[in-house]
Amino acid sequence: MHTDTERCVRAVRSKDARFDGWFFTAVLTTGIYCRPSCPVVPPRAENMVFHPSAAACQQAGFRACKRCRPDTTPGSPEWNQRADLVARAMRLIADGVVDREGVPGLAGRLGYSTRQVERQLLAELGAGPLALARAQRAQTARLLIETTALPMARIAFAAGFASIRTFNDTVREVFALAPGELRARAPQRQGTSTPGALSLRLPFRAPLNPDNLFGHLAATAVPGVEEWRDGSYRRTLRLPYGHGIVALTPNPDHIACRLTLSDLRDLTVAISRCRRLLDLDADPVAIDDQLRTDPVLAPLVDKAPGRRVPRTVDEAEFAVRAVLGQQVSTAAARTHAARLVTAYGDPVEDPEGGLTHLFPAPEALAALDPDTLAMPRTRRTTFTTLVRALADGDLHLGVESDWPRTRERLLALPGFGPWTVDVIAMRALGDPDAFLPTDLGIRRAARELGLPSTPAALTARAGAWRPWRAYAVQYLWATDSHPINFLPV
Repeated sequence: MHTDTERCVRAVRSKDARFDGWFFTAVLTTGIYCRPSCPVVPPRAENMVFHPSAAACQQAGFRACKRCRPDTTPGSPEWNQRADLVARAMRLIADGVVDREGVPGLAGRLGYSTRQVERQLLAELGAGPLALARAQRAQTARLLIETTALPMARIAFAAGFASIRTFNDTVREVFALAPGELRARAPQRQGTSTPGALSLRLPFRAPLNPDNLFGHLAATAVPGVEEWRDGSYRRTLRLPYGHGIVALTPNPDHIACRLTLSDLRDLTVAISRCRRLLDLDADPVAIDDQLRTDPVLAPLVDKAPGRRVPRTVDEAEFAVRAVLGQQVSTAAARTHAARLVTAYGDPVEDPEGGLTHLFPAPEALAALDPDTLAMPRTRRTTFTTLVRALADGDLHLGVESDWPRTRERLLALPGFGPWTVDVIAMRALGDPDAFLPTDLGIRRAARELGLPSTPAALTARAGAWRPWRAYAVQYLWATDSHPINFLPV
């Protein structure tokens, strides 16, 4: 979008927050860059240039605006609706892969050469993987500076910087303030009830309907791993350097996030996974506008706009839970999962009580005795084949997954039919166009709304909803009285 100058200028002059994260405005006369909704008086059109990323602005020598704080905008929706090389690379960078494995590690995960990855990112985003990762480190550093009392040296290494000098130089260059000055300007920190917890706000594009989003997560919560408490969804997180516990609370203009981490180096990854879990980088206006073109869906969208797709913080975990949920009730699936958690999950300490384990890793589940599983023999085979493939590395589910290729690999596993593959594609892989025409709830909703109820006919009708069929599923599911559709009391 940043190449459409006229459209960008209109968005800046109208201070349209819907475009925050889509592009960034760099002002030639001041040397700063802003989000489109910056509250200051817009500059003259000839003094504005537009960039596709904060990293590109920083590469061009601009510093972040102190008023609108463009580094705190929601992420671009582009990376959640595409499965090409650039989108997959951006999802991996957000997950901290460059900081942990370097650019060669990023390229290896994508299956391309380092040179090809750098060329593609530069062409589309105006910055290479190192610059993009640097911008992310700067954002993490600012968050820690402003929300914690940690010494600057600890913040530098927690944010991923190799040295304190690099940390100081980067903060000054990006924000035009020294780290100490950033902390002095920050609002007074409020104490939290949990020692060592970090409290932050996760922005999103409005509107956001929390009912089905948090309702789904709470209704399917696995005891010991997840819970709904005092208006918050809480769960444990398996992270690269350790583990964490997060509490997510819906508010009208943001999601309140409280994180307790065993290693602060996991902060960036934890935030990225929480945003992905709640689908916070979606563009609800574009999605709902497309779905409103169908006269059957339009009343559903108008009644409760801004539905998101509840996703996951761990793709392998969700695949295992999808198999456990085949042809059984939500309660039965939770029971099966809870038994596995108690027997094979890694124990953790929850300062607030209630959460006890991490969900078992595939390696732990691959070692279990199939005869101990209280499920039909065919589903045992499906389960053991899946966890063995995940543990051996024959099947990889991650933010970098190629959606069509991963679907093919899942369908090749015994016991994996279209429903299981599509629900994994929708909630684990993040495919916004995944569709579940064989789902019982979808077929029931289709009959009540006068839509075709056979899978083939419904799929044909749903062609008009593309590329947002996964969101249409949320609106169709919401016609039922199942607990997944309601925010818990």
